[in-house]
Amino acid sequence: MTTRALLLGAALSLACAAAAPAADLPRREVGQIVYDNVPETPAALQAAIAPYYNARSAVFEDWLSDGSMLIATRFGDVNQIHRVAAPGGARTQLTFFAEPVNSAKAQPGAARFVYPRDVGGAEYYQGYLRGLDGAEVALTAPRTRNGGFVFSKDGQQVAWSQATPGDPNYDIMLAAADDPAGRRVAFEGAGALSVEAFSPDSKSLLLSRSFSATHTDLFVLDLAGGQARQIGAVGRKVGYQGGAFTADGAGVVTLSDDGSDFTRPVVIDIATGKARDLDPGAKWSSEAFDLSPDGKTLAYMVNEEGYSKIVLKDVASGQALAAPKLPLGVLTGLGFSPDGRKLGFSLSTSTSSGDAWSYGLDDRELVRWTQSELGGLDPARLVEPALFRFQTFDKRSIPAFIYRPQAKAGAKLPVVIQIHGGPEGQELPSFNPRRQSWVNELGAAVIIPNVRGSTGYGKTYLDLDNGPRREDSVKDIGALLDWVAAQPDLDAGRVAIVGQSYGGYMSLAVAAHYNDRIAGAIDLYGISNWTTFLQNTEGYRRDLRRVEYGDERDPKMRAVFDRISPLNLSDRMKKPMMIYQGANDPRVPQSESEQMVARLRAQGSEVWYVLARDEGHGVSKKQNAEAVRATEIVFLKKVLGVD
Repeated sequence: MTTRALLLGAALSLACAAAAPAADLPRREVGQIVYDNVPETPAALQAAIAPYYNARSAVFEDWLSDGSMLIATRFGDVNQIHRVAAPGGARTQLTFFAEPVNSAKAQPGAARFVYPRDVGGAEYYQGYLRGLDGAEVALTAPRTRNGGFVFSKDGQQVAWSQATPGDPNYDIMLAAADDPAGRRVAFEGAGALSVEAFSPDSKSLLLSRSFSATHTDLFVLDLAGGQARQIGAVGRKVGYQGGAFTADGAGVVTLSDDGSDFTRPVVIDIATGKARDLDPGAKWSSEAFDLSPDGKTLAYMVNEEGYSKIVLKDVASGQALAAPKLPLGVLTGLGFSPDGRKLGFSLSTSTSSGDAWSYGLDDRELVRWTQSELGGLDPARLVEPALFRFQTFDKRSIPAFIYRPQAKAGAKLPVVIQIHGGPEGQELPSFNPRRQSWVNELGAAVIIPNVRGSTGYGKTYLDLDNGPRREDSVKDIGALLDWVAAQPDLDAGRVAIVGQSYGGYMSLAVAAHYNDRIAGAIDLYGISNWTTFLQNTEGYRRDLRRVEYGDERDPKMRAVFDRISPLNLSDRMKKPMMIYQGANDPRVPQSESEQMVARLRAQGSEVWYVLARDEGHGVSKKQNAEAVRATEIVFLKKVLGVD
């Protein structure tokens, strides 16, 4: 073991010992979940919760060479990869594991695909090449983290990025698809390197190096000579997302925020570095794109106030082409079929769980490939959220969605405020069983705000909470509490805060700064101390987090962390709290939750602690999700005074 691993292990042991339950606090284990000072969930409530998590979705992953689809969907406890031969066809399962398989990339010209899989949510992904006949071979080296698999146009080569434990630098790996054991390091990296695309002649790779959410450099790597040449903006901080070579290999298509607050598609001339804007004057950010196999047509997704739309353009002229008209919802996945005649994607709405679709570029026909079940939920009970904005302390307008159940005459609704992680994330009006269960099982209004630092509203908004301005986003929640108090149908005396990851930090910070205005808080794998978090988060992501949050090695920033860390503000937290943690979380280690539990209990505060031994940064397994989400509702019922 490395010295770092030994020190971290010792720290975790001490934290676990400190957070061990007192003799009068009940502790029980059910499957892989440990409940510490947590009451059992009533059987009736568990039964009521089950349908929300029986609902299935289908997510488009890629097209196979025969024109069939690869999708990710769940028929057991976790997502696996399935094949759908034609619209409305059966979902044929292709991977069969206890761990989730959430993504896949098809090998051009072959009945095979590559997929990543980890163990217990630790995020040290291994890559595997798997045929439709079930034959499988390992692509990557053991004890490494791998991702971003990209095939050459002819399918003969595959490239990806690889990191090792504790190392912040990614290497670029290359292998012949028929000889994975012959993999080699194509480029020794520095920082967070990713592969974006092969050139049409397979002699070069387009690479990206990410410094932050608004700063990415692009490089073209000559595979023969091993030299990488930076393209696009040089010496300036520009945010690029994704990339593909033009058909002649002389240019690169990417999403860029250069000269704009929003990302939009551009074509960069590799020789001159000049960029041609394909969507000048964009009012909303583009988020993902794909280039047709012949390089003539660009499809990209635009995020308008959280709702998605697809735009199609001719690359040469920039002229808009006919695009599908979609219901209000959220898109995931986007890709042209091998013949370039269809565009595949998946769509989720607030009241439908998500399915795979295609759009024909010739016939302009929108076709639904899958029909996902709602798991026994009554569609009539599902609530469509309403978009609203509230003014915060510095007069900025903060966007949010609210799910409102029907209030009884003369009664006010309890409120649950859920804060997303990231912080470079965005709450979206997609299908969410958890929110719908809060509406129906608690009778609560559910608010999902996009405080400053959220994506989707431009890079200026994204950077408003960086470094020492961290608590400005907490003040945004204070302004939201003011808004709640002004609503005639909402009960400002019954408000609970819920957040995960960075949102977990927000829950803890709100519990400290607005203790008298909330009834309770749920912190899921949240950051409790900025310094210990940055010291213990996995090496491959530490430098990226320092750009966003600040560098704990800087004495001035360390002083800010000491002042704002929830662990140091625990004496202000007087309301009940539930804390959940995945034991294998590489991002926010278990020690962050356990030191918070220990501190709160030492001061006599009520804390429910739930630990999942087989999870990482989240709750990926259906059985665990049902159990944890049911416990959340038991907690929320108690603090909100709901029968």
